[in-house]
Amino acid sequence: MTALGPILFRLIAFVPQLLGVVLVSFLLLKLIPGDPAPMMLGPLATTEAIAKLRAELGLDQPLPVQLWEYLVRLAHGDLGRSWQTTNPVLTDLAIRIPATLELVTLGLALALAIGVPLGLAAGRNAHGRVARLADGYGLGAGAMPDFWIALLLIYVFYTLLGWAPPPLGRLDFAVLPPDRITGSYLIDALLAGDGATALAALGQLALPVATLGLTSAVPILKMTRTTVERLQDSDFVRFADAKGLSNARVSAHVLRNALPSVVTVVGTLYGTLLGGAVLIEVVFSWGGAGQYAVSAVLNADINAALGFVVVTAALSLAVHLVVDLISFALDPRLRLT
Repeated sequence: MTALGPILFRLIAFVPQLLGVVLVSFLLLKLIPGDPAPMMLGPLATTEAIAKLRAELGLDQPLPVQLWEYLVRLAHGDLGRSWQTTNPVLTDLAIRIPATLELVTLGLALALAIGVPLGLAAGRNAHGRVARLADGYGLGAGAMPDFWIALLLIYVFYTLLGWAPPPLGRLDFAVLPPDRITGSYLIDALLAGDGATALAALGQLALPVATLGLTSAVPILKMTRTTVERLQDSDFVRFADAKGLSNARVSAHVLRNALPSVVTVVGTLYGTLLGGAVLIEVVFSWGGAGQYAVSAVLNADINAALGFVVVTAALSLAVHLVVDLISFALDPRLRLT
């Protein structure tokens, strides 16, 4: 079987997987206490007004009917309208998703810069100082919640040292955002040639990216180290060492063979963080999709919450498809299975 088999299977399974996520999320959100109608009308609303609004929103219909109507709208690309912002959910998410993508992408880039070299060095010399450093880092960073690390970084670098800007969003209040091109303030400022705004955006990114990078590096480190340690006993490594190749060249060959496993972990982390960086967004008032979802759940904004789930689930499934393609490109053996 060629590489097309698993890829076609992933493509065919995309819609059923997404549908399963929507079904489970819809039922779970309906179980959360709270009725959007009284929240929309306010505390002085009459019972008759609430009942009328519930009928207009279709909330008086049986749950299967509500689910079917939502699926029909979803099939037409309509995620509904948020009662908090009064905007279409798709419009709200289009504004906020780039902020989350910017944060997660840079955070994982930092995690790769930490985890891969440290895991490679620790795997090549399992009893050296770097291995002990990796053990300590993995134990410490892996045991700490990401929001705790975020608060610690804020306390040290903002409160004590004053090196970081206030953790109040993607840009300081005194800085105007650049014209929207991609939705990423950093990229848009660079494209516009606005160095001052780019530096301001980079400063705001520093602490949340560091938080994600420090916590996400742990699984990357562990996977890299485990794979490298396993490869240490392989014939090609023994031959390279016996031939007298430099440690750097041998390590490069080992890393080349370890990359498929690392790519799989990174893809899984990316898909997870798209919906899992919520606490980081809340701590830093990031204004991304995660913070939007938290507000939606707390205010019984079902359309907004479900829209977040649908979009992040679709992005996660797309990321896993890309990971499969990269893995097949890196490891020719997978094309023959």
